[in-house]
Amino acid sequence: MLSSVHGFNIHKRYVFTTFPQGLTLQVLRRAVRVTLDAGTASVAQCATSIAIDLPDGNRKIISRNKNMSTESEIGMSVEQVKDLVAPDLFLPGGPVGVLLLHGLGGAPVEMRFLAQGLSRQGFTVLCPLLKAHGGSDLLLNTARWSDWVASATAAYDRLREHCDHIIVCGQSAGAMLGIQLAADKSRDVSGLVLCSPTFWPDGWAIPRVMQLFRIIRQRWVADLFSFSERSPYGIKDERLRRFVLESLQQDGRPLADIFGRKGGTIFEFRRLADDSRRKLAHVTVPTLVIHSREDDQASLGNALRVVRGMKGPVELIVLDDSYHLVTLDRQRGQVLDRAVSFATKLAAQVEPQAVPVKAVVAEAPRAARQG
Repeated sequence: MLSSVHGFNIHKRYVFTTFPQGLTLQVLRRAVRVTLDAGTASVAQCATSIAIDLPDGNRKIISRNKNMSTESEIGMSVEQVKDLVAPDLFLPGGPVGVLLLHGLGGAPVEMRFLAQGLSRQGFTVLCPLLKAHGGSDLLLNTARWSDWVASATAAYDRLREHCDHIIVCGQSAGAMLGIQLAADKSRDVSGLVLCSPTFWPDGWAIPRVMQLFRIIRQRWVADLFSFSERSPYGIKDERLRRFVLESLQQDGRPLADIFGRKGGTIFEFRRLADDSRRKLAHVTVPTLVIHSREDDQASLGNALRVVRGMKGPVELIVLDDSYHLVTLDRQRGQVLDRAVSFATKLAAQVEPQAVPVKAVVAEAPRAARQG
């Protein structure tokens, strides 16, 4: 699948490579073609370096140990290289923006349907790839929960440069990050959409032993454990589930690697969820909660906790034909309809003249919109 990002065409498979001075590049797993104004370039990753083929035919080799803060080492600025491999999804639109936050171990692709639907209604949409995501479970295990909050905050600040008002929408762990932003930026966030909010994975597909993990209090102990998500992987629609699994395995990775989670990652998620639960009482913005009654990863009790804990107005929508990934599953059309309606009403309140012209959702059958 090719996706246009910042004017470049890149393949949507990446791994992380971290360099000194905190510079992190999302580097493509395989060689790709990147279209530039001056010609074409390709970026490839090997064990110890990155090779960049420039339009003039020269190849620049950058060691992981080198300082990439100067243009002379690679023939282009750091910002240009970051643009080449940027995995974020950004869809420009009007002055009202929607920040989408994917779940733990996920990627912006799980929010793409929602992003495109909101964009069609005139909203500016940004969905960032969170810190340490997009690679292996070992990479994900290097992050702390504060890193994910920092990623969400940086994305919010970036979107704020384009929009006067922002609505935050998160899926699963992304919903926890949404609560963080709404609590910390209570005067700036206009509204909140929480899809399958998860304070703890207690759905019917989660092994009982996971409950015992809650007693662990040290990160080093948590690192001794490993977990693996199992079927149905948050998707009720069998045809869609097969398609997603086949797509994820195209590069030969086993399912155990794709859906594996180190104990340290689960430990950091628990710390994020615990802090988000404490901040519920500080969230006063209008909130829309969408959760499935049959959620395989997180029970409906997680959504009810939001309803009971928030001080602001909360609307709860309970789906009856989806599992955890409601932004991808059978009722994704309903999720989009509710999100657009909610965002449109908020836009009319905060800045009436900014309401998107296309903000009325068509009354076409949902099955047709989902197909």
